[in-house]
Amino acid sequence: MATSLLLLLDDIATVLDDVSVLTKVAAKKTAGVLGDDLALNAQQVSGVKADRELPVVWAVCKGSFVNKLILVPAALAIGTWLPWLVTPLLMVGGAFLCFEGFEKLAHKFLHRQAHEADTARHERAVADEAVDVVAAEKDKIKGAVRTDFILSAEIIAITLGTVQGQSFLTQLTVLAGIALVMTIGVYGLVAGIVKLDDAGLYLSRKASKAAQALGRGILAAAPWLMKALSVAGTAAMFLVGGGILVHGVPALGHAVEDWAKATGGVFGAIGSMGVNAGIGIVAGAIVLACVELAGKLRGKKG
Repeated sequence: MATSLLLLLDDIATVLDDVSVLTKVAAKKTAGVLGDDLALNAQQVSGVKADRELPVVWAVCKGSFVNKLILVPAALAIGTWLPWLVTPLLMVGGAFLCFEGFEKLAHKFLHRQAHEADTARHERAVADEAVDVVAAEKDKIKGAVRTDFILSAEIIAITLGTVQGQSFLTQLTVLAGIALVMTIGVYGLVAGIVKLDDAGLYLSRKASKAAQALGRGILAAAPWLMKALSVAGTAAMFLVGGGILVHGVPALGHAVEDWAKATGGVFGAIGSMGVNAGIGIVAGAIVLACVELAGKLRGKKG
């Protein structure tokens, strides 16, 4: 009995060690999507009135937990019964990320006037006391939860690819752990980011000169942080999406890895990222062109 207990403890320790290693690998692979998730969700709730920011973040966070409750069992079912579907799903997800990134750039730079008009209209709506705040919040929450579902699906798919071939218990533990950590981490940071201006305003009203200076610094830095997150999120779309597409084609993936190893050092790493980003941009442009063409053809038929 004692021997059996020791063997059981050893098995448990082995499983936990595997889970720990695989969770770290999965977290590293999903870090790019996490950055995009953080940037997009911070942007989604940034236009809400100050006293409603945290309730809205909490509402979106609850929606994100529901998304994970749907996606984790679905991923486990696919990993168990349809493992061949993992790579195609990753490729589709990668192509979608690239499309979303390129669409964001196209809308901003090719349709600048429309983009600025949308922003101005949103700002006027938030400032207008006659606007139904609850209805506006519901729409914003729904949009944020939909965005979260797409990015969460990508995170879960990448994680599933990492744990493919492992035992069911290991897959379940890693997927659930990543889902929990990512959700708490993202929305905890989003809550902190959207309240930065309030923290800066609070400090700027303190009697201490040092606190006032810090508060003014935070107030000045907050808008730039949001812009930086937006840029980082867009870059992450191309890097992660392009990386998934590159590794989804084994010959191309091995060629890039071999070149990066041969080059070595910082240049090899930067070059590999550049290839991923370049392929991501091209893929995004192609998908966007196909979507636009399909829309025009459908419009003509209508």
